[in-house]
Amino acid sequence: MSERIQAPRGTYDVLPDDHAARGRVLRVAENVLERAGYRRIETPVFEHTELFARGVGASTDIVQKEMYTFDDAGGRSLTLRPEGTASICRAYLDHGMQKLPQPVKLWYHGPFFRHERAQAGRYRQFWQIGAEAIGSDAPALDAEAIVLLATVLDELEVGGLRLRLGSLGSPETRAAYREELQAHLRAHADQLSEEVRSRIDLNPLRAFDSDHPGTQAVMQTAPRLLDRLSAEDAEHFAEVRALLDAVELPYEIDPTLVRGLDYYARTVFEFTSDALGAQSGVGGGGRYDGLIAQLGGPATPAVGWAAGMERMLLAAGDAPIPEPMVDLYVALDGESTARSQGFRIAAEARRAGLNAQVELAGRSMKGQLKQASRLQARYVAIVDDTGQARLKDMDAGEQQEIPHTDVVAQVLRGRGLR
Repeated sequence: MSERIQAPRGTYDVLPDDHAARGRVLRVAENVLERAGYRRIETPVFEHTELFARGVGASTDIVQKEMYTFDDAGGRSLTLRPEGTASICRAYLDHGMQKLPQPVKLWYHGPFFRHERAQAGRYRQFWQIGAEAIGSDAPALDAEAIVLLATVLDELEVGGLRLRLGSLGSPETRAAYREELQAHLRAHADQLSEEVRSRIDLNPLRAFDSDHPGTQAVMQTAPRLLDRLSAEDAEHFAEVRALLDAVELPYEIDPTLVRGLDYYARTVFEFTSDALGAQSGVGGGGRYDGLIAQLGGPATPAVGWAAGMERMLLAAGDAPIPEPMVDLYVALDGESTARSQGFRIAAEARRAGLNAQVELAGRSMKGQLKQASRLQARYVAIVDDTGQARLKDMDAGEQQEIPHTDVVAQVLRGRGLR
């Protein structure tokens, strides 16, 4: 016997029983975002590798370690998308969305791919819901993005929720701060982890994310970017906070908050859940005013976020999800005539908008009635070879004999649909 093939490490199957909870997450996100004027967009699962190298940042862990990259038959380097924002910005430029009234508000849902250490809530193929608002530098857009994600998480009853908020300032401010931070790290290089030490020149801000005790001690006395903001950036951050205060959304100012993508500037934020333990991040994002210019477009301000489907499901409350109702179960009590008539009745019922199932497994009549009970079918039509059917109302316990051709109309009347 051949060796059984299993799913690749870091992936998982979404089984039928899982879809109700996942569908609830998607419906909540869609309702919240569509009400705020966001429209759905879908982009390809793979893109040119250069899109992520330029957009996400060559110094990031994503580009350096985590991307699934391959050459196609034409020798072009392609990458399974590790995140959504760069693709959305590419689509914004490709389709001339800069000519539309700004800001353009978009949302998306789909699978993404990163070669990470697989663990609970962190997979190599994972699903995200994201939102992007492109074309305005107004602080109100930052606040709206944050409030929308908070609303999604609140409606999903995500427990132990905390909002961390920070600002990375302008690229010019960050460049000056980067040199200051590098000097601090070099002065304490002997206390740093080997990984942080090797990346002082490449990406020093990532030292704030290190769980190495020596590095954490060094970062306690490191300069803070929030203390170096320009007057304009500080005013922008203050207005974002004022708008969050206006809607009474609590937050914690975190001067060490660093997102793992190079394109962020000014506002950054992250929602965490105490229900998730060490891997506490549920979703986050920020402003990325320079990204579209990096991709070859005009200077265009933008803000967005992404939230992990798996993380939200782990942290969300167990809301009751009703089983799909079966309006009509067609049982067969005969041979070929009964089978063809039963098949026709089920098809007619579905065309009429009813949820209908027909016996397909060759069960005995007793087995068919048990199956109808398992499905909690409201009506059961027992079809025979005579042209008649016994239609049973499972709620009332009443049964009547009617022609095959009248079954669907009778069920519709009983359901109050005619």
